[in-house]
Amino acid sequence: MSHRAFTIDPTKPFYVFDTPGEWHAVVLHHYIFDTRGEYVGFVRGENHDVFTSSGEWIGVLIRDGRIIRKRGSPRPPLLRDLPPKPPKPVNFPARAPLPPQTGDLGFDKVDVLDEDPEVFKRLSDLTPDAD
Repeated sequence: MSHRAFTIDPTKPFYVFDTPGEWHAVVLHHYIFDTRGEYVGFVRGENHDVFTSSGEWIGVLIRDGRIIRKRGSPRPPLLRDLPPKPPKPVNFPARAPLPPQTGDLGFDKVDVLDEDPEVFKRLSDLTPDAD
């Protein structure tokens, strides 16, 4: 996806919003926590690929805090090398700042959290059934 490169300071909260401006999560040290401070996923790589805690790729994080993916993009298999579950953050923000102005994504991309706000809450259908 051709979005401008940016860096996320691992020592500062990076807020994750959807297009209407709803706050969904915070990235701290490459881990993603929901608004209650529960671990729900992680960010990996220079493209800021976003994965759920079960290893499902859901999209890429862009500069304005949205998670996007190309419409109809193939779903890669679940990651096997998951990071260890982090402890609950101590100084977790109680609220988010105002969301940034967001640009139009165009028809070929979707805002993952706008389309599926529960994506971090459920187990991926790619997860093998427990025996």
